[in-house]
Amino acid sequence: MTNKQNKGKVWLVGAGPGDAGLLTLRGREVLEQAESVVYDALVGDGILGWIPEAARQIYVGKRGGSHTKSQDEINEILVEEASRGRRVVRLKGGDPFVFGRGSEEAEVLRAHGIPFEVVPGVTSAVAVPAYCGIPVTHRGIAPSFHVITGHRKNGEPAQMDYSSMVKEGGTLIFLMGVTSAEHICQELIKGGMDKNTPAALLEKGTTAGQKKAVSTVEHLWEEGKRQGIRPPAIIVVGGVCGLADTCSWLEEKPLFGEKILVTRPKRRSHGMAARLREAGAEVVELPAAEPRLIQKEEERAALKQAVLESSRYGWAVFTSPSGVELFFEFMKEERIDIRALGSLRFAVIGEGTRKSLEAYGFYADYMPGRYYAEDLGAGLADFIAKEKAQGSTASETVLLLRARKASKALTEKLKEAGIDFEERVLYDTETADVSPQAERVKNLLSKKAFSFVTFTSASTVEGFLNMLNPSEEEKEGFTAVCIGEQTRQAAEAAGMRTVVSAIPSMDSMAERMEELCRH
Repeated sequence: MTNKQNKGKVWLVGAGPGDAGLLTLRGREVLEQAESVVYDALVGDGILGWIPEAARQIYVGKRGGSHTKSQDEINEILVEEASRGRRVVRLKGGDPFVFGRGSEEAEVLRAHGIPFEVVPGVTSAVAVPAYCGIPVTHRGIAPSFHVITGHRKNGEPAQMDYSSMVKEGGTLIFLMGVTSAEHICQELIKGGMDKNTPAALLEKGTTAGQKKAVSTVEHLWEEGKRQGIRPPAIIVVGGVCGLADTCSWLEEKPLFGEKILVTRPKRRSHGMAARLREAGAEVVELPAAEPRLIQKEEERAALKQAVLESSRYGWAVFTSPSGVELFFEFMKEERIDIRALGSLRFAVIGEGTRKSLEAYGFYADYMPGRYYAEDLGAGLADFIAKEKAQGSTASETVLLLRARKASKALTEKLKEAGIDFEERVLYDTETADVSPQAERVKNLLSKKAFSFVTFTSASTVEGFLNMLNPSEEEKEGFTAVCIGEQTRQAAEAAGMRTVVSAIPSMDSMAERMEELCRH
């Protein structure tokens, strides 16, 4: 929806240091409503996946002295986008007002009469040390901290009064200073700092690429070179660096250092992404397939008739959480009262589907011990047979509410048992459209950035292949973690290295990855 005024509005949003979980609630709220997003190189890959598909995306990154756009050009883009009446989000790494030139952009917007808001972000000056186990203040060690730019201008080190910094005391944090680290450390010692003062170089903090080199001011540069520390990185100097081991926490998580691509449909990806982030992984989301409610009039009419005549059936069967959600969406769209379901009983394939059903106030009457279509069919047939033997007069006819392309294992088991059933197409699974996020993921694949790619159905494998067309070399760069045997077969047929979760569930898939990382 385009702003009706002549001029739109700009939000200067701090995206934090990289971890998607550190984007503020306000930042995500604004981002989800954006019509145009102008973003930097240091914005986390996970956050970029949250940009609305319909939004115009403009990359203006700066990395290693290479600028795709000058600051003047960025200012012009912001003015132009807002002048077209758009809701513009200027998405910046860290905080927009901490060496982020946000104030310069605000001045330009004010000069052009364009309204703007500032959404502060979590600054890397505090967050990166914290993720590396270094508090920027500590009682008895550092009563204050000071954030300084270490950025060189025209190839020369920034001019600073190092002796005053040393006299001031507290923790010194240099942003954008890794290329000047040797010079900074030498000047601090010349300014009177004890050469044995603890110091640290912290690379790509809060992301899967996080590394830290802890030493002294005298030897920090050599230790950083030995460990291969490269930009983006920050320098921390002070006694608090001696707490890096004591206060370490992220490195202890089972998936620390792992970057994982989640291909699950957008409506279902949040739970898995949250579970993996909790385990310490950096997660990038790229829905490879999306379930879409049927739209053909004759199919909708057939489904509606089945619902309105639910008394003919004894059971309704759901084989996915998405199926449950889309079924109740259909009920709402067609304005069918929930009481139309009458005494219908429900069978579900597993825990995820059961939980989705409960969210609508219904409890599953049957769920198999193993979460596979074959087990659902055989188990439900056995359940119905036992009830009949006990004199039940309830209808035995089963109504299957599934995707158009669904497993035949379920229906084969029902046929073998002589159970009457009817199928109604509920949704189609469509490959997601190619998007800027897909292009970013393709670039990450080429760099072999992902440890794991998760697949929760054969359709997500198909969508992944169609969207990204990965080369054989790119497919060798990750392990495909599959929810079940059918999914594994699809991934393996495409030439991927595969593993299968013990049971078809998100938790089991996460546990499988944790197990692999322990060995």
